[in-house]
Amino acid sequence: MCQCDNSEAVSGPCCPSSLTDEMWEIIQPLLPVRDLRKGGGVRKYGDRLVLDSIFYVLRSGCQWRILPRDLMPWDAAHRWFTKWRRNGTWDRVHDELRRRVRIGAGRDPEPSAAVIDAQSIKTSEGGEGGEARGFDAGKRTTGRKRHVIVDTMGLLLVVAVTSASVQDRAGGRAVLARLAADFRTVSLVWADGGYANSVDSTLLSWARDTLNIVVEIVKRTDDVKGFKALPRRWVVERSFGWLVRNRRLARDYERLTATSEAMIKVAMIRLMLVRLAGQPSRWSHESHRKTARTKTVEDHIAV
Repeated sequence: MCQCDNSEAVSGPCCPSSLTDEMWEIIQPLLPVRDLRKGGGVRKYGDRLVLDSIFYVLRSGCQWRILPRDLMPWDAAHRWFTKWRRNGTWDRVHDELRRRVRIGAGRDPEPSAAVIDAQSIKTSEGGEGGEARGFDAGKRTTGRKRHVIVDTMGLLLVVAVTSASVQDRAGGRAVLARLAADFRTVSLVWADGGYANSVDSTLLSWARDTLNIVVEIVKRTDDVKGFKALPRRWVVERSFGWLVRNRRLARDYERLTATSEAMIKVAMIRLMLVRLAGQPSRWSHESHRKTARTKTVEDHIAV
């Protein structure tokens, strides 16, 4: 049974997706502090329970309305998620944790190089009340596209969610402009051939002349068949792998692209908290696999 201090929960032990005590100690000082001078009633649910509820939705992929009763009411959890998206809390927490992870790895707090790529993902939320849903002819996918830039450790720097019909070069201009505005230390960005080809290579000259950023294309050799990990490009592909391990991100379930971007940042926040706390992923079954491998023939016969 979990030994975490879960006193804020309604009942029962915490879920595998919940914060451990070590993770909570790291993130608690980064959360907004309520100004009691502005008045208001006593909060019924603490920040830790709010985060546990949001992380449950992220990891399990469930709808907000079917949050377990031992967490908090779904409408309250969604309200806090939206509030922190609008007031920039997710951005501030994410950026501070990224700096700490980089410092812990012996890197400078701010990156000097990055990797850019895009991922098309299915969605059915672009109808009435939704936004930005289209068809990616290259990937044959109807949905949205995640344009991301990560540092050389795979940590998120910039993300923009658009319709899947938006070309990589157009989306690349948007995220590169954000990168130049927020990270003046970055001068080199690696990209794949989709960002510059024989038809349109203006992105490279635009980034160099306008943003003072060199975009270097890492091409795949024609004589290689099947999968091959390409230099630098594998870093961002691994980051996409980290994201889709969260079932909420295996498909885009959000009606607004701003919500999609916030959920991606929440996923990276939890990933960095696990690293900073020095803890393994609590949903892993590695311990059970190790136990099974160490069993002798007699143990298997006895079972």
